[in-house]
Amino acid sequence: MYTSILTDDEQVKPLRWVGSAQRDLRGFPKQVRRDVGYALFAAQKGFTDPAATPLRGFGGRSVMEIVMPFDGNAWRTVYTVRFQGVVYVLHAFQKKAKAGIATPKSEIDLIHRRLAAAERHYKEGQG
Repeated sequence: MYTSILTDDEQVKPLRWVGSAQRDLRGFPKQVRRDVGYALFAAQKGFTDPAATPLRGFGGRSVMEIVMPFDGNAWRTVYTVRFQGVVYVLHAFQKKAKAGIATPKSEIDLIHRRLAAAERHYKEGQG
């Protein structure tokens, strides 16, 4: 028998994917996809998974980065809770830089563009 883990009064925010984020996440190893899924579900419920931390350079806790180490690699998924009632997944990628822990500038630039696209989408839906 299936039992729901949600009560009737609990809200789950919808998940919206920007650009190729969903397709890119599907390319992650199975265990990483599962762990990212749990972290995203926590965000949908209004919580922050321990694997999610604020992404620097985006002003506060509204843009979060899930970092999943697996098999010597770092798999990252970036989402935002900046907009009321929805979680936008902005980017999913494998960090390939061999030195340093900083997110490469090209990835940060892409996240900025996708955040702007999410904002446009959100505003269009509000009108």
